[in-house]
Amino acid sequence: MSEIILMSDPRVAAVSVTECGEPLIDLRRRTPLLVDLRKQDDSDAFFYLREGLLQRLLKAQAHLPTDLRLLVVEGYRPPGLQHRYFEKYAASLRAEQPRWSDEQVRSAASRFVSPPEIAPHSAGAAVDLTLADADGRELDMGTRMNATPEESVGACYTDAAGISEQAREHRDILGRALTAEGLVNYPTEWWHWSFGDRYWALLTGAANACYGPSRQDTGEQRSFG
Repeated sequence: MSEIILMSDPRVAAVSVTECGEPLIDLRRRTPLLVDLRKQDDSDAFFYLREGLLQRLLKAQAHLPTDLRLLVVEGYRPPGLQHRYFEKYAASLRAEQPRWSDEQVRSAASRFVSPPEIAPHSAGAAVDLTLADADGRELDMGTRMNATPEESVGACYTDAAGISEQAREHRDILGRALTAEGLVNYPTEWWHWSFGDRYWALLTGAANACYGPSRQDTGEQRSFG
């Protein structure tokens, strides 16, 4: 397995952002993508994505076998919600590992929740998604979406060993479709893919990220900058 660069890595935060100003688009109203509502209780913003990312998802959909669909579970995540997610998970790790330093906690937490200051979701640049069949039923991906490394014993890692051949095939199908359109995966979460954020820029060698955190949080098309 190749090196896994975590979101807490200083190289991610060191990437500069040149905000392009693309709006966030409500993908429920504008696209044929399937949208799951399980995150609706956390935020009413989860169904928004940057326009460029959304267009790439639509193209990725066309790469899938005809009987499969992309099922989007979460896109944009307001900074305040990202902060709460991170602190809650970090607190659980501190309780389990009281001898860990703050940096060890931060690094371990970033396997599952990005540090708020660089979070791709808060830039509208990341999407959590899976595959569904023609009837909208989720396929077996080896773990449930959003399974922690502890809960799944590492099976949430994209290249984890020990998952079924069918789940591996499904992960590969998803990965091929999304990488063909320029998205990158966060390798500790098979469901997390992004484009245009700092993590994407670091992995692809781009000069800078084109999507930065939101400073405006209302309206059908949410603006950045």
